Amino acid sequence: MKNGENYSSSRRSFVKGITASLLLVPFLQFCTDKIAVFMIRLSGTKHLLGHRLWIKDFPESSSQIQTPYLIVGGGISGLSAARQLTKRGISDFILVELEGHLGGNSSNGENQHSKFPLGAHYLPLPNFKDKELLNFLEEEKIIQGYDSNGLPVFDELQLTFTPDERLFYKNNWQEGVVPKEGNSPAEDAELKVFFEQMDTFRTKKGADGKYLFDIPLHLSSADENTRALDKITMKEWFEKNNFKSEPLFKYIDYCCKDDFGLGIEYVSAWAGIHYFAGRKQDVTSDKRDSVLTWPEGNARLASHLKKYSKDKALKNHLVYELKIENNKVIVKTFDDHKKATVTIVADKVIMATPQFVNQYILKDRKEFTKHFHYTPWLLATLVVSDLEDNFSFPLSWDNVIYGSKGLGYVYDQHQSLNQVQTKKVITYYYSFSSADLKKTRKEIYKKKTEHWKQMVFDDLKIAHPDIENVTEEMEVFVLGHGMISPVPGFIFGEAKKQAKKNIENRVFFAHTDLSGISIFEEAFHCGINTVNQILDETTLDS
Repeated sequence: MKNGENYSSSRRSFVKGITASLLLVPFLQFCTDKIAVFMIRLSGTKHLLGHRLWIKDFPESSSQIQTPYLIVGGGISGLSAARQLTKRGISDFILVELEGHLGGNSSNGENQHSKFPLGAHYLPLPNFKDKELLNFLEEEKIIQGYDSNGLPVFDELQLTFTPDERLFYKNNWQEGVVPKEGNSPAEDAELKVFFEQMDTFRTKKGADGKYLFDIPLHLSSADENTRALDKITMKEWFEKNNFKSEPLFKYIDYCCKDDFGLGIEYVSAWAGIHYFAGRKQDVTSDKRDSVLTWPEGNARLASHLKKYSKDKALKNHLVYELKIENNKVIVKTFDDHKKATVTIVADKVIMATPQFVNQYILKDRKEFTKHFHYTPWLLATLVVSDLEDNFSFPLSWDNVIYGSKGLGYVYDQHQSLNQVQTKKVITYYYSFSSADLKKTRKEIYKKKTEHWKQMVFDDLKIAHPDIENVTEEMEVFVLGHGMISPVPGFIFGEAKKQAKKNIENRVFFAHTDLSGISIFEEAFHCGINTVNQILDETTLDS
């Protein structure tokens, strides 16, 4: 999100909420005359996590491992928990992960031309008071030091290169992703009022001295009037504030889908406003609202976290049962390589897995898990021979198409120092926003490969009429449970509270769906806070 004065906004993180306990399975591959490779990958409960967890057809345990601490799930929250255990002097732990790699939705693919994200693809500059995150970025040389005013100096090569954003609007490209060139005076006036309101929400504090909206979310004010916004949709808020502008409506709809999967009609107004107000733009002297990004997206951040679980991670292991016996947690996990069940006996367990997975591992969780909504997503990475559009603003890192069904595309080679590319690699994003996500998910799994190929092409043709002719390769990834989507009543609702409760002071939960918003910062802090909770309680118990 950029400030309201220049009417610009940056793309927020996509699907940080789902951990690597999801499975990406090669589904179909074939060749056509125009496309050298076309692959569709499906993830979610339809395949291993659905079928195997439902029927529990696993062999009897053939071996046992004992550990003081077990982390289930190798996404950002699980990796962050491993880091925090290490920081607090604990090296005796195990992390189990279903995938053959760590990182969850902060993972990446790679072809002969470029790395590309398989989900989350950037990190906005953090709030200045988020010292834990600033310290991590400094440790990893993303922050190179601090200036005379005490503000961080970011590595320029990891900040988004210019031009960073553009919007295809009224048959032309323009800078930024907020519609501005070609609006009526009334439309411009509404945009100005809207951003002024967001600036007020960004800086205002409640009677408790806390910001009305903050990151991580638990730092936000308990102000009742503000929290009441969670009871209505962002569309209802839009209408109650007498906004009528179509460009503003579509812009907010884009922002809601971008961060939450669901559009303006379905997402909580509190969450929608948090998109704009949660980031304080106070980490640079010029209030610059840039982002940190890499060709592989947030897989770069995951790679920095992976070292804390080196030689401690059991990959290709699916946890399918957990119970507490004699003050120990008995965890059964299926080793997919050896096709054998391993029992892990732990003192404490951190479940860094989403609740739609936990409901099949733990008893009595389905009642509140049904209130957790996860939007399906599609990503398509295209290798194109040419992407010249002969319009007014050049190819940017983030490219949004007004009136399209998707959220535009990211130019994956944008951060490369070699700006002359023989082929260009772009990744297109699409969220399946709907009122009935379960029904939508079922319909998605019925679609054939040709459907997704044509859907991507048709959407991109709005700005690139020749996209089908210049595309040489495409990989499509369909994620059935892409991210947590905060519908009205969820963020401050009872389901989240119940799901957060630890079990007998032995099993603890760390996942961004327990925050309500899936962004990197929430996952990062979920891991840290859960470890601190365990160790502080352990200290008190002893």
